Amino acid sequence: MSSLLSLRLLAFALALSLAVATPERLAIAQSPQDSADSDPGKPHSIHLILKDGSFQIVTSYKVSHNIVRYTSAERGGAIEEIPVELVDLEATARWEKQHTQRPSGAAGDEQNALGQPPAIDPEVLKEEEERMSLTPIVAPDLRLPEQEDVLALDTFQGSPELVPLVQSDGDLNRSTAHSMLKKALNPISAPHSIVQLKGTKSFVQLHVDTPIIYLRVGDDTNVPASGNALTVDTHGAPDHEQKPDVNSATSRYVVVRADVRVDARLLMSFNAAQLGKGLAQNDVTETHTELMRGGHWLKITPAQPLEFGEYALLEVISPKEINTAVWDFGVHSAAPENRDVIHPDPRKAGLLGRPKPE
Repeated sequence: MSSLLSLRLLAFALALSLAVATPERLAIAQSPQDSADSDPGKPHSIHLILKDGSFQIVTSYKVSHNIVRYTSAERGGAIEEIPVELVDLEATARWEKQHTQRPSGAAGDEQNALGQPPAIDPEVLKEEEERMSLTPIVAPDLRLPEQEDVLALDTFQGSPELVPLVQSDGDLNRSTAHSMLKKALNPISAPHSIVQLKGTKSFVQLHVDTPIIYLRVGDDTNVPASGNALTVDTHGAPDHEQKPDVNSATSRYVVVRADVRVDARLLMSFNAAQLGKGLAQNDVTETHTELMRGGHWLKITPAQPLEFGEYALLEVISPKEINTAVWDFGVHSAAPENRDVIHPDPRKAGLLGRPKPE
């Protein structure tokens, strides 16, 4: 009888001890979280610096054997991998040390408790936006490059591509820079040749009738976000030229159709003072211009489709002055593909995705 009573007392004591278990004891049974994810000193975003000088913006990363696995802040939290030999881990650690900040008060703790994703540092976003504006996307997987100054967006066999354009002053002096050769225009004179290009066909033949031309204008611009009247950095214009108001008629861009002769292409004079007034002129197509976000590129689009033929993009400095260094091209849908074009470059899965087994 006494042994039975002892067993009952032992069972009662065990049940009582489980009923009064403290929260601290229960927490021991829970699986611990990764210390790296719960570290309040980590920055909201990290520059994972690569050995080629570029970087990826990530919210976290982990080195595992010969790969680095990270969470991309640029692609909506996608988990990606990259070979560890491509990552500069020391430079990444230095960046983290320089940008690590402790959370201020209970606001950060409350955000973590609610399970909300951490906000990306506004300075990092601004830096990334500036970097992207230097090489903006103009078609799917197709960016403007850092090495060219003037390019035309073309389509060949259904695929978009960028074609570099070079300037010519009529003597086959071709330049990839934005040169300035001034020439006066007399609006009351009879039509006459103002630029003569050697050869009956341009080196560049575009396949679309409304090519978009991108002109690098640098940082020293005083232009509106859109419109037709713009003043751009002319990279060599005399200092005495004053920048006009927003709606002035200077620094316009027009597409002029060439008069093809036996061995040359002639660009004929026109009345620059009539530009922007809705008055049509023979062989002159006005353009719509837009300064792209960031202020590094000017987007130039013909106001009307271009017919088959030879053309040149011409800069009008003022109603009485033009730049005779022009960008010539042809429009010919059946022409072969141009040389030195830039094709779309989709992100390579082998570099930023899972590495393929050898």
